[in-house]
Amino acid sequence: MARYRNRRLSEELLREISDIIRHMKDPRLALVSVLAVQVDNELERAKVYVSHLAAGGGDETMPALKQAAGHIRSELAKRLNTRTVPELVFVDDHSIEAGFKITEMLDAYERERGRAGDLTEE
Repeated sequence: MARYRNRRLSEELLREISDIIRHMKDPRLALVSVLAVQVDNELERAKVYVSHLAAGGGDETMPALKQAAGHIRSELAKRLNTRTVPELVFVDDHSIEAGFKITEMLDAYERERGRAGDLTEE
C-alpha cells in the first residue's frame, strides 16, 4: 500500500511542480524540465530530478530552483489534498545530455564505418 501511495504522490508532484515552474516569471527557470520525482517512504522529502538548458551559458538554474523551493512548496500545499507537503530537494539530471553524446558518438561511428566500407569496395 505504501508503494502505491508513494508512486501516486510522485506522479502528482511531477505534474504540479512542472506546472508551477512553467508559470513562474523567473527567466532563469525558462528552460527547466521536471523529469522525475522520488518521494521517500515517510513522505517527508521528495527528490525532484530536473534537466535544464542554461540560457546564455550561465549556470543559475539550480540556485534559482533552490531559492524558489519554498514558494513551490507553498503552491503545492494549495493544490494538493494532503496533510503535509514533502520538503523539495532539486537534483540536476544530466541523462538527456549523456543520451545526446552517445547518439553523436554512434553517428560518428556509423559515418566512419561507412567511409571504411567505401574504401574496401574500390
